[in-house]
Amino acid sequence: QVDLVESGGGSVQAGGSLTLSCRAAPYIYQTYLMAWFRQAPGKAREGVAAIATDGRTSYIDSVKGRFNVSKENVKRSLYLTMNNLKPEDTAMYYCAASPEVWTADVLREGWYYKWGPGTQVTVSS
Repeated sequence: QVDLVESGGGSVQAGGSLTLSCRAAPYIYQTYLMAWFRQAPGKAREGVAAIATDGRTSYIDSVKGRFNVSKENVKRSLYLTMNNLKPEDTAMYYCAASPEVWTADVLREGWYYKWGPGTQVTVSS
């Protein structure tokens, strides 16, 4: 069983939009925090957005107002809708899940135990 699988990456021009999807195993979707991380070449992986089972969300400052994280119960899927994309958003994007409770550090990489293989997003200027 694959716990997390991402899809939806691709190449777009600056100002464009993409929606990433992550399908989760049932035990993860029903009880875990879920989040999107990204890693650009030569940079550390960073948390982008997280969503709790009760719908609470958190975003890093650089994507606030442009990205939206959501879930769809029927499809057991996590989404990241990215608008007004910038070249600095170029990265490998990862879906992640954590059994921990929601805290102020919800975008800290160390909280997350389950990871998808990633999907590439490339934004050209």
